[in-house]
Amino acid sequence: MALYEHVFLARQDVSNTQVEALTKEFSDVIEQGGGKITKSEYWGVKSLAYKIKKNRKAHFALLNIDAPPAAVAEMERRMGISTEIIRFLTVKVEQHETEPSAMMRKSDRDDRGERGDRGGFGGRGGPGGRGGGGFRGDRDRDGDRRGPRPEGGRGGDREGSTFRARPPRDGDRPPRPPREARDTPSAPATPPAPATDRNSNSES
Repeated sequence: MALYEHVFLARQDVSNTQVEALTKEFSDVIEQGGGKITKSEYWGVKSLAYKIKKNRKAHFALLNIDAPPAAVAEMERRMGISTEIIRFLTVKVEQHETEPSAMMRKSDRDDRGERGDRGGFGGRGGPGGRGGGGFRGDRDRDGDRRGPRPEGGRGGDREGSTFRARPPRDGDRPPRPPREARDTPSAPATPPAPATDRNSNSES
């Protein structure tokens, strides 16, 4: 007899009931071969690092096996020809963990976080159903929450602009005329009157 930890991945489109039936089927194969399943865990549907047989997600399940190698080999042979199983891995270990696996402990922490035990980015841990964090930066520099934004404004804490135009200085260019004035053609300048010859007028 040897100790093994076995993980198999089922297709994402099978139901939880089908995964339970697969676990029961492979457990029966181990028992028929003279072994036993000491622990069975269902880890749920998780995303895959890359697509496997057109599956982006899969059902994960763990089996702690105490059985002879022949029974484990028969179970892996049946998994290899099953259309519901897309991957499996068997590792020989010195001893089995009696406590829940790391994946189960992680799922328990995630469940507690969803129930509102912690705040965080947009969490629901604070009183009134809102978390103490907030991802959108809705606090000003003093730490107080900003009020509602006025209509057409950029922020609730900016009542007016502090910009002031500086007085003109010597050497500054005059302000440019409006665009309409620049685009309209200017009226042609009237030609200067011809100069009169003062000497000729005085002689006449």
